[in-house]
Amino acid sequence: MVKQIAFAVPGDLATPTGGYAYDRQIIAQLRALGWRTDVLDIGDGFPRPTQDARAAACACLAALPPGRPIVIDGLAFGVLPDAAQALHRDHPLVALVHHPLALETGLTEGEARDLRASERAALACAHRVIVTSPATGRLLEADYDVRPDRLTVVRPGVDRVAPQPRQGNGTIAILSVGAVVPRKGYDLLIAALAELVDLPWRLVIAGDRGRSPQTTQRLDADIARLGLGGRVTFTGAVGAERLTELYAGADLFVLPSRFEGYGMAYAEAIVHGVPIVGTTAGAIPDTVPAGAGVLIPPDDAAALVATLRRLIERPAERAELAAGARAAAAAFPSWRESARLFAQVLDSLP
Repeated sequence: MVKQIAFAVPGDLATPTGGYAYDRQIIAQLRALGWRTDVLDIGDGFPRPTQDARAAACACLAALPPGRPIVIDGLAFGVLPDAAQALHRDHPLVALVHHPLALETGLTEGEARDLRASERAALACAHRVIVTSPATGRLLEADYDVRPDRLTVVRPGVDRVAPQPRQGNGTIAILSVGAVVPRKGYDLLIAALAELVDLPWRLVIAGDRGRSPQTTQRLDADIARLGLGGRVTFTGAVGAERLTELYAGADLFVLPSRFEGYGMAYAEAIVHGVPIVGTTAGAIPDTVPAGAGVLIPPDDAAALVATLRRLIERPAERAELAAGARAAAAAFPSWRESARLFAQVLDSLP
């Protein structure tokens, strides 16, 4: 019998974020494992859809044949509690939660409260809930009333690469990867590097600059005001080949995120043997093991400055962390292994 599911994604599956990359890889691997996986685009604007967009998404999901299992990406699932309640009756329903919507940086207290209530209501209707890290699973158990027997951690997989030797030309190449949004902490990074202008470094930020225009404008203004324009480069969103080149040329990967539900960019840096500077926020400690990097408290500007200064000045410590990253990479699952676990969840659906 053909195993068939619908995989509902808000907007373009090719969107260059870690969450969409996870969806793309899992979909591809499920198909390779024999699952007929139909991708359903339920529209743009999530997690803040217009009333019309919300209605269109609900209609799109309601049109699926009764009994068809549905996986819904959490970017949309959490704001569609009414659709989840309706679908629950006739469809085995899986919520894929990359990180709780209420924990996005920059929300007002009221926005966060409303998103949390909406996502709690939606998750109550899911037959199974998949998360990408143990930390996110603990959050959903503690704050969203998701029972452990409905919850499965399916970590992102990695593509194996051979780490490249660093060139060591005297200027430390710092790489950050992620959309320019408040949660990633680029404002903190720029402020920290402004205190290290006496050291030889350059920064490349690879990520979508269009997700939060206000954040991008403020960051550009900070860079200009601090006189760092000649040392900071934005690439915008890049493809896999270019991203591999950037990792290969990096001496340090730095991303002072204020929250991550997993942090795929950290894992990619580890696989490429790049030492990490990150934070203890969310699931980052699940992703970055001891010995592969240095984790500091989120929004701790002094700790970030001190850590960057130490690692820029000490090549031996960078080399030790790079070796730790290469060793840690062996424990990461492949995408095929992650998809097999995902498929086990689908097989367990009522």
